[in-house]
Amino acid sequence: MAVPGIEDAARVLADPSAYADDARLHSALTHLRATAPVSRVEEPHYRPFWAITKHEDIMAVSRNNTLFTNYPRPVLIKSVQEETDIASQVKTLIHMDDPEHKVVRAIAGDWFRPKAMKAMKARVAELATIYVDKMRAMDGDCDFVQEVAVNYPLYVIMSLLGVPESDFPLMLKLTQELLGSDEPEYHRGATEEDRTMALLEMFEYFNAVTASRREHPTDDLASTIANATIDGEPLSDIETVGYYLIIATAGHDTTSATISGGMQALIENPDERARLVADPGLMASAAEEMIRWTTPVKAFMRTATQDTEVRGVPITQGESLLLSYVSGNRDEDVFEDPFRFDVGRSPNNHVAFGYGVHFCLGAALARMEVSSFYSELLPRLRSVELTGYPELIETTFVGGLKHLPIRASVV
Repeated sequence: MAVPGIEDAARVLADPSAYADDARLHSALTHLRATAPVSRVEEPHYRPFWAITKHEDIMAVSRNNTLFTNYPRPVLIKSVQEETDIASQVKTLIHMDDPEHKVVRAIAGDWFRPKAMKAMKARVAELATIYVDKMRAMDGDCDFVQEVAVNYPLYVIMSLLGVPESDFPLMLKLTQELLGSDEPEYHRGATEEDRTMALLEMFEYFNAVTASRREHPTDDLASTIANATIDGEPLSDIETVGYYLIIATAGHDTTSATISGGMQALIENPDERARLVADPGLMASAAEEMIRWTTPVKAFMRTATQDTEVRGVPITQGESLLLSYVSGNRDEDVFEDPFRFDVGRSPNNHVAFGYGVHFCLGAALARMEVSSFYSELLPRLRSVELTGYPELIETTFVGGLKHLPIRASVV
């Protein structure tokens, strides 16, 4: 592939289709890291921003959460979508900064601490067994993404919330429509009104959950959110919906992307698969490598609160920065042979979960799910191969494979 110019390379970060083309994306990001690691991006339909592509700079910006804030532009979306989101008044953890962020994050904090993860381990392992059994029952051929990878973590996070199993398909549909608004296969329609309808349906659903849990509290995360108070006052309807929304979406789309991307990597790197089967003690490092390799959250945005600079490039107060986690996780200065999938990679200081005060709340659960699934699958996997072309989601925020046709022999 021809080396792109700096301007063309930087514009890739605002092109959802680029994230469905690994060769194109990584060619551009490699070029930016080497020649213009802080690049100005001006692309139609988006407000301008600075692309930050080096691991060191991503860490530094994330660490300084007073100089670089999440609010008011936490993710890269089109200008018209920004206006719609502001009008909706829905605010999630990724829209917040300290001290508000610290207080609100603490509401669900206990559910993701080591003690809670220990209690969840048996349920996660049980679900892993169920889905590996489903693979065995499929008698060989399946779309691993749609039939396995999206459903296993969905069941985990919805079980944690306490959502009825009959509602899981609706939750999957709505979260795909919200996070996959750039993906033609997932979005409801071509207009902002169509996207807004998905948000309204999510709003109505979780308002009903809130009312139910306030009237009849149960031992689940939904009850914790519904009955939470800040300064003695209950969360508003919009605040509770914002909390459910981030848990429901981030809790399964990211993990399903890691599991499906991990499967593709194991198929395409049979020596690494054999190495992992021979040494199950590598499972924890293999899970980390799958997370680095797939980087489901492609980027987050930050806004400068005062004039500053990054790597000597002046950044003006109010300007936005895009932290390209995809680029940071292939940084040649941090990762030895970064384009090699290595189940034993150590150290593995990836930024797929973010860094600093906004480090992913559910990181421990995601790691457990990935490790549990492959710990169950690999000893039972006799053979596996691709039977078609892997297809990636078009996105600028969260995504991974949308189809992975495989043939697997599972005992």
